[in-house]
Amino acid sequence: MASAELAAVPEPWIDPPWVEGANTYESITDKVSEIALKRETPLAWYIAFGISSSLAGMFGALIGYLIFTGVGIWGNNSPVFWGFPIVNFVFWVGIGHAGTLISAILFLFRQHWRTSINRFAEAMTIFAVVCAGTFPGIHVGRAWLAYWLFPLPTSQLSMWPNFRSPLLWDVFAVGTYATVSVLFWYMGMIPDFATLRDRAKNKIQQFAYGVASLGWTGSASQWRVYEKAYMLLAALATPLVLSVHSVVSFDFAVSQIPGWHTTIFPPYFVAGAVFSGFGMVLTLMIPARELFGLKELVTMRHIENMCKIIILTGSIVGFAYMTEFFIAWYSGNGYEKFAFINRAFGPYWWAYWIMVTCNVISPQLFWFKSIRRNVWVIFIITIFINIGMWFERFVIIVTLSRDFLPSSWGYYKPTLIDILMLIGSFGLFFTLFLLFCRFLPIVAMSEVKQVMHHVDGPAKAGHAGGGH
Repeated sequence: MASAELAAVPEPWIDPPWVEGANTYESITDKVSEIALKRETPLAWYIAFGISSSLAGMFGALIGYLIFTGVGIWGNNSPVFWGFPIVNFVFWVGIGHAGTLISAILFLFRQHWRTSINRFAEAMTIFAVVCAGTFPGIHVGRAWLAYWLFPLPTSQLSMWPNFRSPLLWDVFAVGTYATVSVLFWYMGMIPDFATLRDRAKNKIQQFAYGVASLGWTGSASQWRVYEKAYMLLAALATPLVLSVHSVVSFDFAVSQIPGWHTTIFPPYFVAGAVFSGFGMVLTLMIPARELFGLKELVTMRHIENMCKIIILTGSIVGFAYMTEFFIAWYSGNGYEKFAFINRAFGPYWWAYWIMVTCNVISPQLFWFKSIRRNVWVIFIITIFINIGMWFERFVIIVTLSRDFLPSSWGYYKPTLIDILMLIGSFGLFFTLFLLFCRFLPIVAMSEVKQVMHHVDGPAKAGHAGGGH
């Protein structure tokens, strides 16, 4: 477009930049590399790491206590046989969904606003799946026989896996999701590892980042192969966004229990997972953005876009809540109606209304631009969203303490061990995330530079020095 035509374009129609400030390729490399290579770590990081690692250590100790003592230390009992372990499992699997959505789907649709935040989301996915995978392993009761879960049809086992069970499908779905997510995350970091390798002064850092970079030199042939492989992994990861949490929902939906046996569960679970995942990304990203000085790379425009997706997915979740009640009434099934009335007005009414308040009402505040541009109000709202999504899984699983026979009704009460293991899983998650922030490139340098060139033009991007 000629300069005269550019001058004629009204200013509101000019696309705002995704990278703010007078940044060049070299300054972006400096900012991101300094976080991983600098010698002084912020005091706040040490405090946060000390707290989270202590909670992770407590989590490990409680798992050991569980294995040596038995699942009786939990509050699980008839009629609530699953309790906190499966609530935590479904919650953590859901948290991991935003990573694949931001990284893979937005990449395929060429959405440039993903570039500064995708590394946060990808890392969060890996760490959430680690936390999620812990709970089925310890929920089997005799953890030393967990290998019975693997699809090994052999006469040497005391039992054969039931290949028609969605609990076995979980093994394949979550395992595939974790594998592809790790590959996608690691491959995206290879060019950045090479940059850290070339800038490191410490021999240990040079060796570690050199091994991780797999001999990357940044040649044209390497970039060509890299981009093809990255596209292939993105295409492979995209169906997993739908499949993984659909399979998790089948744990409930294929049963014959009122309140669970419903076809809305797969899309409802997927929307809720993306909703909670975006909430957790913002919960992690806002403090990291402040602590590591990334305000010019992770801009308010990025945060606003994520808030808009939270409005969309939160509205879908609210619509799913209404649909469940409508279908329960419209079906004319007395058991189905009782299941949902019991959720809202039974002994766990408090959990249901916490869920509705956090998941349906609080995201609607993002309709106001003044709130979407206030990072600490956003941070508080996303914490409420995370609380609400945990309570959603609690409501789905625990409110079925009233089944067909009133004589078998009970009230589930988690034990102190249940609560401490939930807190400990957060400790493990935040410990892994803090280590990632300190030692790995938390922003995709190569991708941010491509967006600068595409949106702002080479003149603003500056010279291409400072790494690969």
